[in-house]
Amino acid sequence: MALADRWLLPDGVKEVLAPDAYHIETLRRRVLDLYHHWGYDLVMPPLMEHLDSLLTGVGRDLDLNTFKLTDQLTGHTLGVRADITPQVARIDAHRMDTQGANRLSYCGSVLHTRSAEPLASRNPMQIGAELYGHAGIESEIEVISLMLETLAVVKANTELSLDLGHVDIFRGLMQVAGLSDAQQDEYRDILARKALPELDLFVAQIADEQVRHWLGRLPRLTGGVEMLESARQVLSGAPASVSQAVLYLQQLAEQLQSRYPQLDLYFDLSELRGYNYHTGVVFAAYVPTHGQAIAKGGRYDDIGRDFGRARAATGFSCDLKILSELSQETVQTDAVVLAPAGDDATLLQAIRDLRMQGQRVVQALPGAASEDGCSQQLLQRDGQWVVAQR
Repeated sequence: MALADRWLLPDGVKEVLAPDAYHIETLRRRVLDLYHHWGYDLVMPPLMEHLDSLLTGVGRDLDLNTFKLTDQLTGHTLGVRADITPQVARIDAHRMDTQGANRLSYCGSVLHTRSAEPLASRNPMQIGAELYGHAGIESEIEVISLMLETLAVVKANTELSLDLGHVDIFRGLMQVAGLSDAQQDEYRDILARKALPELDLFVAQIADEQVRHWLGRLPRLTGGVEMLESARQVLSGAPASVSQAVLYLQQLAEQLQSRYPQLDLYFDLSELRGYNYHTGVVFAAYVPTHGQAIAKGGRYDDIGRDFGRARAATGFSCDLKILSELSQETVQTDAVVLAPAGDDATLLQAIRDLRMQGQRVVQALPGAASEDGCSQQLLQRDGQWVVAQR
């Protein structure tokens, strides 16, 4: 590596400088306070763990996205977390003996071997909340509401749209479709890419007319709340789990509209994000100025099974750095007061008092260059220390 390149960061790894770093920290405190007031207890999982622990259950999908390293003390293979959710599930399963609902929150850096999208950071700051021990629609409403409040408190909710889906719709159709594993994978790939011309060619190979109709219409079942009623008609005759999932989405929509009447709801019944571990509703928040979801989550009741304690679970997460970039509030820098050098007792007391009042005070260092970032100065007038403009 050339000397000039040694100080370059790896591709996709980003650092944050002032004043943006302080803005992110301000938002972090604000959001964690929000979670605290909702009854969510803060946990701080470690940055690295044994690889098997990180990749257990939900973590298996993260294998390719997880950095691996060798523990020099034991020779064991460790992983640097790519997602905090499996760690919080482990904490609920092994470190806590809560039998009822358990509300946990977290915030920390994660590291990805590859970016989720071309311009995305490989070192996001993941913040989120998880609710364990309750499987009803009430916990779904609580978690989605908390996600919406998170976006509101950081002022990143302008023209917000909430997308919802339910993985049981796809799973129910697969139960009767008679497709091989390879065909199911191909169909899921077509759905993910919304490749409708390829879809028509794919379903044309299916002998059963009813199944052909369902699979051909599924990716077209998108839209507002009114679409759900037509979806029930299109999917009539499908396994009971399919109709139950559509009804569940209707009930969810009614309650969300009651709480947030201005919220734009959008439904995509072929949404399979996190299909390998989600067990019910999936949801994501979007704003027009960002091409990807700015917050997402869903139900994953099997997440703790491999940890020996299968518990109902639902939650969400987001990248605090992205929320900071999308925030509509102005990033402000506090004025800095320049105090003269010296160890006069009254001067030091004046500096201490100003700092206790929340002001930023820099004391000049003898022989150092002038402090250009200071807009005010501490002066002594008539025996009193006062702050004046520079």
